[in-house]
Amino acid sequence: MKAAPGDPSSAESPAEPRTDDAPAEGRGWRSWHTLWVLLLLGWTVSAADRAVTGPVVTWMIDNGVGFLADAENPHALGGLVGGLFFAGYMLTQFPGGYLGDRYGHRTLIVVSLMWAGVATMLTGFIGGLVAFIVVRVVTGLGEGAFYSNDRSLITATTPERQRGFGMGVVITGLALGITIAIVFTPGLVELGKAFLAHIEAWRMVFWVLGAATIVVGAGVAFWFRAHLTISGLSRATLHLSAYSAVSLALIMGVYWLGTSAGLSELWIALLEVALAIGLVLFVLARKGREVGPVIKNRDLFLVHLVYIAILWNLWFFSFWSVSIVAGAADSSFMSAALTAAFNAGAGILGFPAGGWISDHGLKRGWGRKQMMLTFTGAQAVLTIAFAWYLSAAAKPSLWVMGLLLFFASLFFNALQPVGHALTAEIAPERLRGSAFGMQNLIGETGAVLSPAISGVLRDSTGGWEAAVWLDTALVVAGFFVLMQVRHRSPAAATA
Repeated sequence: MKAAPGDPSSAESPAEPRTDDAPAEGRGWRSWHTLWVLLLLGWTVSAADRAVTGPVVTWMIDNGVGFLADAENPHALGGLVGGLFFAGYMLTQFPGGYLGDRYGHRTLIVVSLMWAGVATMLTGFIGGLVAFIVVRVVTGLGEGAFYSNDRSLITATTPERQRGFGMGVVITGLALGITIAIVFTPGLVELGKAFLAHIEAWRMVFWVLGAATIVVGAGVAFWFRAHLTISGLSRATLHLSAYSAVSLALIMGVYWLGTSAGLSELWIALLEVALAIGLVLFVLARKGREVGPVIKNRDLFLVHLVYIAILWNLWFFSFWSVSIVAGAADSSFMSAALTAAFNAGAGILGFPAGGWISDHGLKRGWGRKQMMLTFTGAQAVLTIAFAWYLSAAAKPSLWVMGLLLFFASLFFNALQPVGHALTAEIAPERLRGSAFGMQNLIGETGAVLSPAISGVLRDSTGGWEAAVWLDTALVVAGFFVLMQVRHRSPAAATA
């Protein structure tokens, strides 16, 4: 295949180009900037695909349709559906990074995007609770391979002094995708009503977003064509499919055993997290010598633990923010969606700003850990303010909730690219894909538990206050865990 214009590497191989082999820096548009845009688009569509379940579930509950129509505890069941998606997403985090180190990060990115697009479109064609869960888990299994390879590819091709900014710019697609899922779901449901029966209108959301993901995946594949081969894509897909088949069997096996035994949605979610712990132990037993530096590094492991709180907070608000706002202010679905979008939309500013501050501060000797602590502390204070306002106000204002969500999310999103750059600093270069994969594997336990436990608390208490306070406690706990990291960034150490 011919080389893609402006791409710094000449051929896909198991080992990506070293950072210091990237093109020389200069003013103007550079090759890695184009890469950032492509990966940003990938984040946008994949984030929309995973985030759309929350607004759709909220619409189903409010309208009494679908598999939630007769559910005794609809929020708990809806949260479990979201949690099972993240169980799939979680279980391919480490395999996805490991396969990226083996087959090439670009190859796994293309496989992940096309997989997610097809599975999302398929979601719109199925019916019934179990079938819906299976397809969403399969979607998560494919999307799980994106994160570790995206972070590794940015690290490999972007000059170090722009690495944090690049990670921030690219992951802005996460905020864009979540915002699109929250804001456009009501309109896509209305579009669905024009072609389908009222109770089937939700299907249009998955068809449109799935098609968009396939288009983006095809575009990314075209740009990466110089680094891709049919055999490489096929082998990577088959290898990822093998991991995914085992993961799907385990996830659905736990779900079947739990429901057969009459366990609550909370216990089923906890059992799914036990799968992740089992996978970490399995990897350590089978590949301990190879990936030991990723698992046994104290500072790296502490950063991984912090990401449990980060991803809990991210998917608590991304999944339930529309329901939280609608319930507190007694507003319409559309008004709640627009207000909740303040939380997701803040990432459009927060992600690139955090990345830029991370790089700029490093040159001034601040250290990435100190910057991440500062942003986490500010987020904690604002999250406490939101929880207090939700609990104390007789009828919370949409504007006040929107502003508190925006500023808390601004600092929250800013801290994430700092954390990614910190992980890249600590992890051995040859194992960065595995390190990012392990980070998200551990961190995604928060994403698995957050929608389910929060839904259980909502059904048992009749309001969202307890769930918001629990989220607040985890944010504060993450701050104190981060304080225990001893690593010092290179520039800070010499300042």
